[in-house]
Amino acid sequence: MALGDVRRLTGPNLFLDRPGAVAEALLQTPEAGMRIALWRREMRALLHAVGWEQEDIVVRPYPGGASLMISAPWDGLFTACDLIEWAWESAAAAFDGNPQPNRDAAAKKLRAQIAQEAHPALITLASAARKRGVSFLWDDDCVSLGLGKGVCSWPAADVPDPGAVPWAEIHDIPVAMVTGTNGKSTTVRLTAALLAAGGLTPALCSSDWVRIAREVIDEGDYSGPAGARLALRAKPADAAVLEVARGGLMRRGLALARADACAITNIAADHLGTYGITDLAALADVKFLLARAVKPGGRLVLNVDDPEVLRRGCGCKGAITWYGLSLRAEALGGFVAEGGEAAFLCDGHFALAREGKVTTILPVEEFGPGLGGAAGYNLSNALAAISLSSALGLGTEAMAKGLAGFESSAAENPGRGNFFDLGGLRVLVDFAHNPHGVGALVQAVQRIPAQRRLFLLGQAGDRSDDDIRALTRVVWSCRPERVIVQELISKLRGRNAGEIPAVFEAELARLGAAPETIGRAGSAFEAVRQALEWAEAGDFLVLLLYDERRRSIEFLEQLKAAGWQAGDPLPS
Repeated sequence: MALGDVRRLTGPNLFLDRPGAVAEALLQTPEAGMRIALWRREMRALLHAVGWEQEDIVVRPYPGGASLMISAPWDGLFTACDLIEWAWESAAAAFDGNPQPNRDAAAKKLRAQIAQEAHPALITLASAARKRGVSFLWDDDCVSLGLGKGVCSWPAADVPDPGAVPWAEIHDIPVAMVTGTNGKSTTVRLTAALLAAGGLTPALCSSDWVRIAREVIDEGDYSGPAGARLALRAKPADAAVLEVARGGLMRRGLALARADACAITNIAADHLGTYGITDLAALADVKFLLARAVKPGGRLVLNVDDPEVLRRGCGCKGAITWYGLSLRAEALGGFVAEGGEAAFLCDGHFALAREGKVTTILPVEEFGPGLGGAAGYNLSNALAAISLSSALGLGTEAMAKGLAGFESSAAENPGRGNFFDLGGLRVLVDFAHNPHGVGALVQAVQRIPAQRRLFLLGQAGDRSDDDIRALTRVVWSCRPERVIVQELISKLRGRNAGEIPAVFEAELARLGAAPETIGRAGSAFEAVRQALEWAEAGDFLVLLLYDERRRSIEFLEQLKAAGWQAGDPLPS
């Protein structure tokens, strides 16, 4: 039986509100109970032997395995990983009837590791920060107190004594966090735009970059704890909006234990099967970590249109701002009168119920990414941003200014609903990559007139064949005249080349797509070129791009600048 993916949990996590370590144990069902019981026994004995009797053991079973977690001091997490592995080896020997390793010898070695890893100055400083009510952020290289304009940082190897810290200069800034299956990046960027319209300097992290106001300070997928720390330590910032992805939550936990507002956009099947998250309920457990992170007096922002978010949210304590396209002003009278807060659409406007009254903010038609109301997913993202910025104290005039000025362009919101009017074509570039997200996109596409429609399809290799077929069915529901299946060579993730396109093509054929409807491209960029070569004036091209996105967008912009028209030869 294998033990894999042993990792440190540096913040509040799915298992506990404390740091620790966790491993994924792959187990056969008939043996799982006995192996876990033996591991618990060995783990408890080892914790006692190294002097960590007060630490907790948590086991979270799931089909085919279990997560094995122990709590541990901040300055002992590497050793905690070793403890889990040693207890597993000892339990495996006991299960197989083999001689067990010497616990006393192991404990002696591990106690030496604990002493070597110990960082008492770190623990002392964290305690001092907690007493003063300011945030404490730590990683292998840096320790910081406060956030944004109020931050002070030191190398992790040179932590100051609390008496030497300039506490009068240290303070936190308002922080919002956003998670969900889809819409995270756009909601984060919209919220930052609204805050900027209110005169603030927002820091944000997302799956494309970390940005302070208009300046990108680093590029890459920064939707995890590293991105959060980079944004929160940005000295110019007086507010922060953080994208919080499932992967980061499971790998490390929350980077920031408390925030002023947290939003959960939706919960849909995606990335199932990793870290023991095998169904929607387990995924919801992960996403609702953010509900635990809301400060006293803060607000949880929830999408009433999502069934799982609604169900879970009804059991949450504290102040909640509900938002959604299905909310109606006439049904909110009592809720508003009692001080409830909600964001919704009212008479063609974005509206906010707050402090006992409803205020209209901006006509929907003046919000560009909403495509005149056709792009319901972006209207929902805007309502989430209104809710978050309201929770951070923003006025409705600034909200209106921010919404009106936000463009879903490749520069402002790359890969999220980027529209191009190109040589008689309408071209949409989007990152939607699961049935839920693509389904929302398809609804918008169907509402926009076009002579013919084309979709690019592709998927990373860590999705199941069933997931790929489900994605195919969603795209085929709008009966496009052409589908080009792209090979994502950089995202095979254990698959063979050609394997994923074959699944797409087989499902399209099963659904009734004629052979001449389906094309195949060896890369994302080749697929874009094929789409443009096929297109005629009046067509609508939906380019679902997960690879070579920047190269493809730059190519489209070059064609537009050169005056290219549908039917013209493409430059080599």
